[in-house]
Amino acid sequence: MRKFLHALAALALATAAVTTMGTSGAQAADGSWDGCPYGAVCIYARDANTSTPPTDIFWSYGAHNLSNQNGWHWVLNNQSGGAHAHLCTGYNGTGCGYDIAAQAGVYADLTPINSITLDRP
Repeated sequence: MRKFLHALAALALATAAVTTMGTSGAQAADGSWDGCPYGAVCIYARDANTSTPPTDIFWSYGAHNLSNQNGWHWVLNNQSGGAHAHLCTGYNGTGCGYDIAAQAGVYADLTPINSITLDRP
């Protein structure tokens, strides 16, 4: 089912800048989701699917500056309790726009993104 959702999301990219998907209970028994540990937000390598390990894993609330993240990447928010993540065009969590709900993921062009925030519910 997950591979089908990923393929469907990739198809939707032809018409949208960012595509979202929910987990629909597809987590492993330990709470990890496609290699992203429970409680974390993960970024995967450029143009890679989520069957590869994440390249970046963020655990703490607040802003995290990104570097060398260009092109399309999967970003999974595997946080709990309704915590959100935001993709931001400025450094240090400024210019935040796209909101990623807990237990959701996006396939996004990170070229204009310079930071990501992990936000308490």
